[in-house]
Amino acid sequence: MSLVRGILRFAAPAPKLEGFERYLFIGPHPDDIEIGAGATAARLVEEGKQVCFLICTDGRYGLDYAPVGTTPEALAALRQQEALAAAASLGVTDVRFLGLSDGAFYSEEELLFALARAIGDFGPQVIFAPDPDVSSECHADHLNVGRASKRLSFFAPFASIMARYRARPAPVQALALYMTAHPNRFVNTRGRLERQLTALLLHKTQFPADSPAYRSLALYLHLRHLSFLGREGFRVLGQTQMHCLPEAGL
Repeated sequence: MSLVRGILRFAAPAPKLEGFERYLFIGPHPDDIEIGAGATAARLVEEGKQVCFLICTDGRYGLDYAPVGTTPEALAALRQQEALAAAASLGVTDVRFLGLSDGAFYSEEELLFALARAIGDFGPQVIFAPDPDVSSECHADHLNVGRASKRLSFFAPFASIMARYRARPAPVQALALYMTAHPNRFVNTRGRLERQLTALLLHKTQFPADSPAYRSLALYLHLRHLSFLGREGFRVLGQTQMHCLPEAGL
């Protein structure tokens, strides 16, 4: 860590995630929240926090493990039911869907307006979303949702700006980016990894227990859990880091 970065991190530390009451977890697809932050969501619910899952797209093209003959429309309906079951297994009962098409078949404006209204409706203090700045990320839905979440996390407290999105303001104080290569805050999730993996298995059309997809992802999550000493890691930005002090957000 450079001297400047260390000084800035000390002078303007990223917010501690556990100190808030209302959390909105935004997922591009029905399984992304569980992959990137499922154990953290379980812990926050256990502590009596208000937790909402918001799923942006319908996942209609994740057909690899779906029953033969399943149409994209039928898969979208199945994945919504799977998302509800997986969230419930983590203790989350407030699950909302934007219903946009998987595969990025929507406009940036459509995503921004729908996401802004959902943020205003729930009124989170912390937003969780996928990190769109990871150099290896290629999925357009992850990139689009991550970028839109970053943009709106900063604008959410400003009533006049949110009004342009036909949305209410929200008291967002921190953005926690999951699936990140540069975590700067960690949440102790010891003892909750199995709940996270159980939630993943409830996405039955995506992760059959005997599938290579599930086995490789489970191994990755186990190794990441070990490397983070029983924690989940996030790149956390407060309102200051969202628009200046770039070194403090790494």
